[in-house]
Amino acid sequence: MNRTASIDRSTNETSIHLSLNLDGLGNAELDTSIPFLDHMLDQIARHGLLDLVVKAKGDREIDDHHTVEDIGICLGEALRQAIGNKAGILRYGHSYVPLDEALSRVVMDFSGRPGLQYHIDFPKEKVGDFDIDLFKEFFQAVSNHAQITLHIDCIRGDNNHHIIETVFKAFGRALRMAVSMDDRHSGIPSTKGSL
Repeated sequence: MNRTASIDRSTNETSIHLSLNLDGLGNAELDTSIPFLDHMLDQIARHGLLDLVVKAKGDREIDDHHTVEDIGICLGEALRQAIGNKAGILRYGHSYVPLDEALSRVVMDFSGRPGLQYHIDFPKEKVGDFDIDLFKEFFQAVSNHAQITLHIDCIRGDNNHHIIETVFKAFGRALRMAVSMDDRHSGIPSTKGSL
C-alpha cells in the first residue's frame, strides 16, 4: 500500500510544495522561511513517524499568517489524500505529551467531519517574533482539509515554547496512532460503512 501524497498550492500570497509518506521513518525536509514553524513541523514528522517535505514561500513582509495557514491547508489535503478510503486504519488517535512544566493532550478522529476544539491559554502572545495565534489557524486548516475532528488541550504550562512543542508532539503521536493499520479489522472503521 502506497500511503503518500504530494500537494502544490500557488496563490498570490503563497507558493507551497508539501509531500508526505504516512509510513515513513520520521524524516523531514523543511524550508518554510519561518524557523519556529520548521521546528514544530519536525516534531510532527518525528513523533508521527511520517516523512514530510515542506517548501514554502509567502508574503511574510505582511506577516506570517498566509504562509502558516496555507501550509496547514496543504498538510490537511495531503493527509486526506494519503489516507484514501480509510479502510483498515484505527481511525482514532490520542496522545498526552509533557515537556518540563507543560502538558498537552491531542485527540483526533478521521471522521470525515472537520471540527476543531482548541483550548490553550498562552502566557504570552509570541515565541520570539512568532505570533502564537497562528497555530490555531494552522490546526483549523489541517482539520478542515483533512476532514478530521481534532481536540487540542493544554492541561498546564508556563512557557510558550514548551506548550506549543507538547501540542505538536502530541499531534504527531495521535496522528501516528490514528493512521496505523488495524491488524484485527481491514474494513472501514464505522458502522455506516463509510467515512
